[in-house]
Amino acid sequence: MHAITEAVMRWQDATQAFDDAVGERAGLNAAERRALALLQGGPQTAGALATATALTPAAVTSLIDRLEARGLVRRTRSAEDRRKVMVEAGEAARDLGLKYYGPIAQAGWEMLDGYSDAELATVERFISDALALQQRELARLTGE
Repeated sequence: MHAITEAVMRWQDATQAFDDAVGERAGLNAAERRALALLQGGPQTAGALATATALTPAAVTSLIDRLEARGLVRRTRSAEDRRKVMVEAGEAARDLGLKYYGPIAQAGWEMLDGYSDAELATVERFISDALALQQRELARLTGE
């Protein structure tokens, strides 16, 4: 168990270092990277981006303005409520993601292809359980 714990910590550190290097090369700060990552899942409100990035509404508006000026995001109206403004990833954000994360995603698929179905099920269960644990601990730490 100690070896797994150590490996997970090194994996987290390597992931953070990779994301930091992407941000440096792409000229994005951590909040901008977090916002773009969230938008890969689909359009979000500015409020959702503020929560995810821990920014104030004014700061997230500035963040959206910066990303929009670079063509990385665009503001649209919600299909359900035309009064609500949504923020969605632009083509440039998708291109940026493919440039930096495409190669590692491909290598990851190739790596996983070497595992049996039973091994993949165990890996999936471990990651799901670890994610749930991390989310519970974050909620406990932040009081949410």
